[in-house]
Amino acid sequence: MSTTSAQALPHLPSPGVHPVDGGVEVAIHAAAASAVWLCTFDDEGDVLRRDAGTSKGGETRVALPAADDGWWAGFVPDVHPGTRYGLRADGPWEPTEGHRHNPAKLLLDPWARSVEGSLSYEPAVYGHVVDEAGEGDPSVRSDPDSAPFVPRCVVLDTGFEWGDDAPPGPARDERVVYEVHVREMTMRLPGVPEHLRGTYAGLCHPVTIEHLKALGVTTVELLPVHAYADEPHLVERGLTNHWGYNTLGFFAPHARYASNRDPHEVLREFKGMVKLLHAAGIEVLLDVVYNHTAEQSIGGATLSWRGLGEATRYRLDEEGNDVDVTGCGNTLDLTDPVVIEMVLDSLRYWVSECHVDGFRYDPAVAPGRGEDLGYEADHPFLVAVLEDPVLSQVLHVAEPWDPGPDGWRTGQFPGARAEWNDRFRDAARDFWLADAGALSRGEVSGDGVREIATRLVGSRDLFGERSPLSSVGFVTAHDGFTMADPVAYDEKHNEANGEDNRDGNDHNRSWNHGAEGPTDDEVIQLARRRSVRNLLGTLLLSSGIPMIASGDEIGRTTDGNNNPYCRDNEMTWLDWELDTARTDLLATAAHLTELRREVPVLRDHDESVIGWYDEAGQPMTDETREQDDRRTLQLHPAGEPSALLVVHGGPGPVDVTLPDVGPLRLRWDSARERPEDAEGAEGAEGADEATPPGGGEPADESSASPRPPETLTPLSLRLYTS
Repeated sequence: MSTTSAQALPHLPSPGVHPVDGGVEVAIHAAAASAVWLCTFDDEGDVLRRDAGTSKGGETRVALPAADDGWWAGFVPDVHPGTRYGLRADGPWEPTEGHRHNPAKLLLDPWARSVEGSLSYEPAVYGHVVDEAGEGDPSVRSDPDSAPFVPRCVVLDTGFEWGDDAPPGPARDERVVYEVHVREMTMRLPGVPEHLRGTYAGLCHPVTIEHLKALGVTTVELLPVHAYADEPHLVERGLTNHWGYNTLGFFAPHARYASNRDPHEVLREFKGMVKLLHAAGIEVLLDVVYNHTAEQSIGGATLSWRGLGEATRYRLDEEGNDVDVTGCGNTLDLTDPVVIEMVLDSLRYWVSECHVDGFRYDPAVAPGRGEDLGYEADHPFLVAVLEDPVLSQVLHVAEPWDPGPDGWRTGQFPGARAEWNDRFRDAARDFWLADAGALSRGEVSGDGVREIATRLVGSRDLFGERSPLSSVGFVTAHDGFTMADPVAYDEKHNEANGEDNRDGNDHNRSWNHGAEGPTDDEVIQLARRRSVRNLLGTLLLSSGIPMIASGDEIGRTTDGNNNPYCRDNEMTWLDWELDTARTDLLATAAHLTELRREVPVLRDHDESVIGWYDEAGQPMTDETREQDDRRTLQLHPAGEPSALLVVHGGPGPVDVTLPDVGPLRLRWDSARERPEDAEGAEGAEGADEATPPGGGEPADESSASPRPPETLTPLSLRLYTS
């Protein structure tokens, strides 16, 4: 190992390590450190091969000069793109003060554009002394070198030929979001070459894009693609963090999702994916995790931020212990200007350099907590995002809750943000499943139609004067049952996760329709398929921005596992061998998104022009809408073309007279297996003809004959349009 010193600079470079003529400029923040080194390795990518506990690459340490305000910065010559590197920092070891400097630990650059290699949870990767099981005393500093067991950063040339790439920019009310995992989507997708399956290239393959376009997707929301690590307890059980909510690098795309592992090619493949999706008219959102890191609690490994300054990076109490409002061991401290700068730089990088179109924040409350840990809508970070000249131009979606105190904040995020609407999810599943199941058993359950009615028109009780397009409606997401599972399972079945079925949500608002899991009973199968169509129709015909969880359109199941975060196998990979029922469901989903595009009034409207009607076609009063036993309503948002939603959640059939709102024709009926079957459904002819009995032009209101009643099947949803 050799040691040199960097050249001081007259200016403070951008944070991180960036190539310039003749070498790299470096700037690292470590406010309480006494020394910081840039550590380079002389190999070309074999640094993580281990030989008797040592890395093969020779290490050169370059001491960085101290700069102002806790920064260490300088110019290092003869370091070029492709160089593998890390950092080391020395300084006080005072855990109760949040100081855990340890020069024996190789650290990742928090601003690194590439993270290469795996993490091995040997005792050496912990800043404190631990045994082989990772247990120990967080107050005692550890001496072994961690370099052989941790990933490296890589200096990158980030150039890319974008050509005429531009954001697709769908109108906000036209968005249909598709939440998708890079690997799950294409691991079994016919037509995608095997070497591209489960990769960025696979996600933008023509076969994948063809499916997304046919489904009517405008926006893909990718589960985390930032470099991440598996947690120790998963490694111990031979599992992985499949979802990726355990970040190692906020600027680096996860290398395993690329078909070529060369660091430069990983970034190029990610950018190429964005470019090809844009060319197909599909925008790209990233699910981002700026609330915690892979270092976990103070008992966890020292990998990056902790070794550079735990007191700066994390929320700590008076004794140096983690203040954990994330449920993941630590909480990033976004009351600190340096942490805010890091996160804003990360967001800007993905927009400016990688051309992504927005972000979904997991969970978004934690970064908005102030000094006293209370949520602040005017938090400096939240305000900065909306005022930034780059970030203000893209979409921001909040997951508006966290596990901390007073963590549920749906409807309380400022500005033009959209928010995941958990009340929409709960209302849809309660109305069509939990309550319907109770009624089928002769039990009294639910609150009638008032909750589902509120969700159908944009949840103004939550979002107030903001547009319904502030609401991202969803019925399912990556976390929880797939849409095929709450109609088939009353209980979660997470045994494969290795936690004795203790993990995952116990309150799923589901109804198995009389049998737990798969069944050969055709009556139950028919009922389950209808319930899925009701859920899908509620999602895609409601106001706001709908989000489809990938695979729900083809009847995806995870066998009742409602927390498959560690299952990177056939359980979570989409199965593309479609039988007739799953093909029909895909046709239904595509038909519903087409209807959504065709009828703008379904997407966004003025609440004052909504008409509510009962099953007799008469205007509903506030009193009738509040009846607990009411299970039928008709919803007419005025506009052109006109639309009428008829919702029937009762266990038996009902005769419904359409209100006198002009000529209408039936466009979709959830009771029908195929969407085109609804147009010719028995009892709908009068509506299809769009004329009163006797033919001819529709008469004026004073002379029109009453519409004949139509019989709706139990638990069904219909859409009529003019």
